[in-house]
Parts: sequence; structure tokens; C-alpha cells
Amino acid sequence: MSITESVEQIQERIADACLRVGRKPDSVRLMAVSKMQPLPSIEAAWNAGVRLFGENRVQEADEKFTLFKEQHPELELHLIGTLQRNKTNAASMLFDCVQSVDREALIDKLGKACTSRPKPLPILLELHTGEDSKTGFPNIDGLCRAVERVLPYSSLVVQGLMTIAPNTEDKARIRASFRSLISAYNILSSRFPSCDWSCLSMGMSSDFETAIEEGSTLIRIGTAIFGRRPA
Repeated sequence: MSITESVEQIQERIADACLRVGRKPDSVRLMAVSKMQPLPSIEAAWNAGVRLFGENRVQEADEKFTLFKEQHPELELHLIGTLQRNKTNAASMLFDCVQSVDREALIDKLGKACTSRPKPLPILLELHTGEDSKTGFPNIDGLCRAVERVLPYSSLVVQGLMTIAPNTEDKARIRASFRSLISAYNILSSRFPSCDWSCLSMGMSSDFETAIEEGSTLIRIGTAIFGRRPA
């Protein structure tokens, strides 16, 4: 199956999942996760209509997207992998959003790095709901402290939440993970109404339909678009 055919199939599955729960298909954004994918594959996804891409590493994203973004100014690039503190300056200029804000120290580092941006950097706060090896704030109290840490920085703006479901075939555990994020959203949007909580980034190739049913507004799809990553 070509990348164009894969994107079309995913869009159909998005529409079907939305129909099941009474949502509009355009309420869900499709991100192509292009980690370790060559530029021709990225161009194919672009030509298939994808405008949002996600990368895990700053250096790899810089090498692939700096020129490509200049040539395609409507492209949006998000960082979805763990951000090392020594990469925050580069990340602040390259990415349109950092989804993987998972600790308070990173907030301070980004807040200072982003002062030279022409406009504030959107960030998502990552909630840990899955595997022990995954990062993220551990609970709602940690998220609340993170929001309070962000608010003094005019160079940052909270735009929502992100999580990674456990790597399991247990549908109940996956759905519980997504429901944990929705529960956090409900609390935070009430407690901090001045923040923008419009982005709920949850769902990947193996579980995005469940994520949509639970309220995801952004799904991160790699394998189902590009196939297995190159070795």
C-alpha cells in the first residue's frame, strides 16, 4: 500500500470512529510521525495532504525539516520525544509545539530559551498513564504544579495534554489510559480556565480509534502511514 493509500485509509477510519461517538471528523487532527523516515516519504505524506508532522529527536528533525519547512510554510512540526535540556535552544526555534513537556525543570529551560521567539511556544503537558519506562507527570497534582510553573513565562503557552497508552493488547487498559487524560483535562480546564486546553494528543497506529472514541483531538500515526521504520 502506498503512503497516499495509507493516509486515505486512516482518514476513513477516523471518520468511522467519529461517527460512532457523534463527532465530526474534522475535530481530529492527523499527525504523521516521521521519526527515521527519509525525506521522500515525508514528501509523499505531504502530497497526500498531511500538514502536521511529529519528530522524536531535535537533531534529526533539524536535518530533515529546516529547508522543507521553508519551502512549505504551512507545515507544522511538533516534538513528541523526550527533550534533553541541552537541546532546548534548538528546539525552541525549530518546532511549532513541544508535546512532550514532562518535568518542571524543562519548563524553566524552555521558558528562558523561547524569549527570542517572535511568538510564544505552544506546549503540551505529558501525563504518565502507561508503561513504567515512559515519561510524564505522574498525576493531577504534578500537572497542576506544572501549569503554575508555566504561567509566569510569557514565552510559553499551554495548549493541552498528551499521553502514551500502555503497550498492550488489553483494550481495557488502553481505554483507561485515555480516560485518565480526559479526567485530567476536565480538572485542569476548570482550575485554569485562562489556558487553552483544546489539544488532547493521544492515540497511535495501534489504538487511535479507541483514542478518538474517548475524546482525542490529535492522533500520532507512524507505522500505519509509513510502514515499519527503516532498520
